[in-house]
Amino acid sequence: MRKRPGPDRITSILREVQADLEAGLNINQACRKAGIASTTYYRGKALQEDPASTEQLRISELEAEVGRLKLLVAELALDRRMLQEALKKKP
Repeated sequence: MRKRPGPDRITSILREVQADLEAGLNINQACRKAGIASTTYYRGKALQEDPASTEQLRISELEAEVGRLKLLVAELALDRRMLQEALKKKP
């Protein structure tokens, strides 16, 4: 299964396609040269033009990262507590 390109990669692809369009290629030729479908180009372009959706994507990514970090902190706190209890029991 292919991974979706990140926002940086999408931006660079859109720049490549835009440069090809300015050079005189049509949409289908420019997209074929970049290795994407024309619908992918239009979807990426719409996301770039609508900053609210890109902000929402970024917020959801950050929320997922916060969730992962909270789990990590909880595990580390539990490990610390277990080690402290083990040290207290040791004579």
